[in-house]
Amino acid sequence: MRILARGRRPIPEEAARADVARGSVTDPAVLERALVGVDVVVSAVTGFPFVDPAQVDLAGNEVLVRAAERVGAEVVLVSVAGAEPDSAMALFRAKFEAEQCLHRSSVRGTVIRPEAFADLWIELLATTARRSHRPLVLGRGVTPTGWVAVGDVAALVVRVIEQAPLRGAVYTLCGPERISMTDLARRLMDARGWPGSPRHLPAAALRITALLPGRAGRQAQVALAMETLSPAVDDTRTIIPDLPTTPVAELLATSAAGAP
Repeated sequence: MRILARGRRPIPEEAARADVARGSVTDPAVLERALVGVDVVVSAVTGFPFVDPAQVDLAGNEVLVRAAERVGAEVVLVSVAGAEPDSAMALFRAKFEAEQCLHRSSVRGTVIRPEAFADLWIELLATTARRSHRPLVLGRGVTPTGWVAVGDVAALVVRVIEQAPLRGAVYTLCGPERISMTDLARRLMDARGWPGSPRHLPAAALRITALLPGRAGRQAQVALAMETLSPAVDDTRTIIPDLPTTPVAELLATSAAGAP
């Protein structure tokens, strides 16, 4: 196994034995070296919320697909549920275009479309709580979402790599229950023993924030779009019924146990 990473964070213990290549997915020369001898490439890259999705989620994947074509490797692309060309989210539009790039290529491609990552949003909500211990929900936060654990998505990726007949398809994966962002924030507070209720950034302020450049603007744009996002339909667990199904409560407990 070989991992391409920029080197800004330590390599997880689970991948300690992997061959690590340093560099950016947007650098063709780096990819040329990293893909030597590789049969299946997994693209789990994203710039959200730190950089413009067009730079990594689209351009990075385009470079990756072209590099895979040159070495004859298959590609497993981790996209996002709801990726559409006319989505209100720049991230979702970029993921859709990356999917189309893969479909147009000569390589055998598999697309995995997870719903919102529970681990990521729990971390983001916890960060906004700060000393007040009251997470900040952007907007009303009432749309039910099937928050899915990163570990469950990783298990699907591994299964697709190990079982060639599963490749060449598109999989949508959701979590076991649908709850709103506000409910997720409340459950986070309960898990950590924080009293009170979540704070909310009013919709008017959220729309203004969405116009700002940088991380704050991108997060606000996503929050606005999530207010009207249609529910995703999990079509994966009927095909692969023994995939792990991690409840939000378990992720919240793990997060609370590791909190300072």
